[in-house]
Amino acid sequence: MTSRLATLIVAGIVVATLIAGLIVGARREDPGEGADLVVLNGRVYAPGGTPASPEAVAVKANRILKVGTTSEIKEMIRTGTVVVDARGGSVLPGFNDAHLHLMSGGLGLEQVDLLDAVTLEQIDRKIRAYAAAHPEKPWVLGRGWYYAPFPGGLPTRQQLDGLVPDRPAFMRCYDGHTGWANSRALALAGITRTTPDPKGGIIVKDTKTGEPTGALKEAAQDLMDKVLPKPSRQDKLHAIRAAVAEAHRFGITSVQNAGGDAEEIGLFDEVRRAGGLKLRVYMAMSVDSPFKDADVDRLDQIRARFGDDPVLRTGAAKLYIDGVIEAHTAVMLAPYANRPTKGEPLFSADELDRIVALLDRHGWQVMIHAIGDGGVRMALDACEHAATVNPVPARGRRHRLEHIETVDPVDIPRFGRLGVIAVQQPFHGNPSGNQLDVWIANIGPERASRGWAQRSISAAGGRLAMGSDWPVVSLDPRLELNMAVNRMTPEGTPKGGWLPEQKIPLADAIDAYTSGAAYASFEEGRKGRIAPGMLADMVVLSTDLSALPPARLLEAAVHTTIFDGKVVYKATSPSPLP
Repeated sequence: MTSRLATLIVAGIVVATLIAGLIVGARREDPGEGADLVVLNGRVYAPGGTPASPEAVAVKANRILKVGTTSEIKEMIRTGTVVVDARGGSVLPGFNDAHLHLMSGGLGLEQVDLLDAVTLEQIDRKIRAYAAAHPEKPWVLGRGWYYAPFPGGLPTRQQLDGLVPDRPAFMRCYDGHTGWANSRALALAGITRTTPDPKGGIIVKDTKTGEPTGALKEAAQDLMDKVLPKPSRQDKLHAIRAAVAEAHRFGITSVQNAGGDAEEIGLFDEVRRAGGLKLRVYMAMSVDSPFKDADVDRLDQIRARFGDDPVLRTGAAKLYIDGVIEAHTAVMLAPYANRPTKGEPLFSADELDRIVALLDRHGWQVMIHAIGDGGVRMALDACEHAATVNPVPARGRRHRLEHIETVDPVDIPRFGRLGVIAVQQPFHGNPSGNQLDVWIANIGPERASRGWAQRSISAAGGRLAMGSDWPVVSLDPRLELNMAVNRMTPEGTPKGGWLPEQKIPLADAIDAYTSGAAYASFEEGRKGRIAPGMLADMVVLSTDLSALPPARLLEAAVHTTIFDGKVVYKATSPSPLP
């Protein structure tokens, strides 16, 4: 071979190599091969908490593109790729709160918040401070008080008169089922000693004088609603946006709104169209009695508009069968331990059967608020009746019972057998005196021993989903997970947990707040898991949950929230313990 030929061959190899390099480089810069966002150096959670978890996630547009090792996902970084360093923390599917009231929670952010007031002194201090700070408000409104701090379990108008003497005031209890009015508010509502109890409600009256005490149970609060200042349309739109931001702070990317109407879903849609609904909302439509065929036809028209939008959709109808144990309005199978009543159901058994069967026939998922063991049985009976009269459902039948605070043992296996989802809020059973003393006293220790029986329901084949019921309690999912796993207060009491036989593993609790909640809204095919093709909704925690002892679960704070493939929240400092 001549030297000239050798030189030409070498030159050709060099040129070929350069061309190949350019081609490779072009392929590496091909946006179709890269990621828009990556999460690196984490512990990526899989349903069931499998021990060999991946480390990193790649996202393209609003979908998960790949899950793998950090080195694999780093190869997908391009110019403009957003990089989230998990720093060893858990990477979970975005939390999905399976039961809350989003607009009410947003509106409540502007009112007196009594959720952390556990003594009469603290309640007094917070109401006085709010009233003094807002002299311009014609009413002083708030919510979140507990029954236990008040003698006899209920507050009085005289107590509130002493705190707000110059204008009407009204405070809803933490569970939303009892209101507390001062004398000015009662007068404006026209509530006197001669005012009869409305259907489904009780005006609590002094046993000696007959005068209203200021406590209004259940539907009696509607008498006050007629005179309360009504939030404007702009107030409501602001409340939705504020609630979305609050959800992001806690790693929540999806919610299931437990009740609403055409106006409310229209407001959510207005926020969505303006680009502000960075939260997936599954909204249930509220159903009251009487309920006829024409009513379900109107619901069908709403579902036709919002049936399968990935951000805002409906398909569930919400009913109440009872109230709450603390106010003796939950329906029990036997009388309360300290009062000769079982509680009055809001529907007769025949009417409930008819409505559930009608909704089921039209393909609606039914969500039934059922707290007492009697209410739970009525609701399960109605679901069983619907399956009998409508043997072929319009779509997969996934009816739900909401709350289930106590349940008779014979009804526990029915959840699995009927395919009824148990949607619980474990932190409602927070074993502090404020939340449980009145609850236990009202139903007695035997029925209380089946409080929030998620392990029993799950072990018998029932599906679990979890939520907060915000603004009844905090929106923070850590509180629900801690109660489900440890059955202890955030302060760590009682030692060993309340009813420890009902503890569930951390993986089961996370699943109930993610994949289980997605199943509860017919969306397990697009969210609730971190896997290729799923919507890119994730939360990065400050700590690897699998490395924390269960008792230290609350130390894991939200580091980053990702919704629809974009970072919507990033902590500037660790969140304080709740």
